[in-house]
Amino acid sequence: MNPPAPASARAVCIGVFDSGVGGLSVLRSLRALMPDARFLYVADSGHAPYGERDEAYVVERARSLTAHLLAEGAQMVVVACNTATAAAVQALRERWPAVGFVGVEPGLKPAIALSRNGRIGVMATRGTLQSAKFRRLVETHAAGVELRLQPCDGLARALEEGDADAPAVRALVERHAAPLREAGVDTVVLGCTHYPFAAPQIAAALGPEVALVDTAEAVALQARRLAAGLPPGAGGPDLLWTSGEPAVLQRVARRWLGWAGEARALPETAAAWCPESGSNRYGP
Repeated sequence: MNPPAPASARAVCIGVFDSGVGGLSVLRSLRALMPDARFLYVADSGHAPYGERDEAYVVERARSLTAHLLAEGAQMVVVACNTATAAAVQALRERWPAVGFVGVEPGLKPAIALSRNGRIGVMATRGTLQSAKFRRLVETHAAGVELRLQPCDGLARALEEGDADAPAVRALVERHAAPLREAGVDTVVLGCTHYPFAAPQIAAALGPEVALVDTAEAVALQARRLAAGLPPGAGGPDLLWTSGEPAVLQRVARRWLGWAGEARALPETAAAWCPESGSNRYGP
């Protein structure tokens, strides 16, 4: 990550959140396209992975994290998580209608355009693959193609440690790639923002003839379009918070983004709240 620009030179302030460290892949693209913007990032690692939670849980966590980012000065929010986008982005837009939200979704449309044989794999969490939003995406774009949906249980959780070369990650990649390889897919959609950090391992497991599709750059382009209509935001450095261990997020951000700053613990009001508590801590 580039060093923060002086406050006078910075543009908008953009909040970004994910169930964990995977959204750093989207943050990387955002920083590349908007080097003058200020970014606030939350990794909800203490409640990860979202793909193994029910929809109501994900909606409430998304609301809590959004409230935190807005209180810290975010003018718009990027939901850098496929599961959270599918479950919660509409609820967030209804709760904060004056705030711009950019979500992520599996890149079916570009994958279909890229595929040569019409056999496409989608690697994602079960939460994403079972969502109504994903079903609508398939109905809209996937007519006439053969889809192989591969729920990648455990992979996002394993990548939370930030070591894509770890034996556990490699074993999970091989387990989830094998059915896609056997199905003869020639294009695979990375349907979780954690997975791009394991792209070399996934590519090696699938073979050289299989193309991978990651939508982080498309998300960043949409965010830049939306940000163009906003006034300058409050200055200050980029900030990273986590509901997990700050040292883990700091280590992963340094490895994957070149982050030189200090990750912070998410304030208790945002970190501890969950649906089971029965209390509402959101700001207005």
